[in-house]
Amino acid sequence: MQSLTFGILIVPHSADSLTSAPGAHLHESHPAITKRLKRAAGHLDHVIEMIEAHKGCTEIAQQLHAVEKAIANAKRVLIQDHIDHCLEDSFGADENVRAKSLDDFKTITKYL
Repeated sequence: MQSLTFGILIVPHSADSLTSAPGAHLHESHPAITKRLKRAAGHLDHVIEMIEAHKGCTEIAQQLHAVEKAIANAKRVLIQDHIDHCLEDSFGADENVRAKSLDDFKTITKYL
């Protein structure tokens, strides 16, 4: 499995890794999100090459903005999908499941 490292965050490059981790789950949107993030990673590699080639700061800033937007859109889709599916499943569940789902919702909204 190939990984990209951004600071201390390691992003796996295999959809199989999404289902192999304990407690992991796969949503319908995950392959599309992975595709978006891989595209953003490639774009970021290009931005690094631009910096190393001493391209203009305005052009680099514009491309960095595009990378940021791509990652933000992937995050938005992930969070919306989580709310639509994971939290929806807690309705009608027992009190402990509902409480955990509410805590989960509070946690994930920090990333909006």
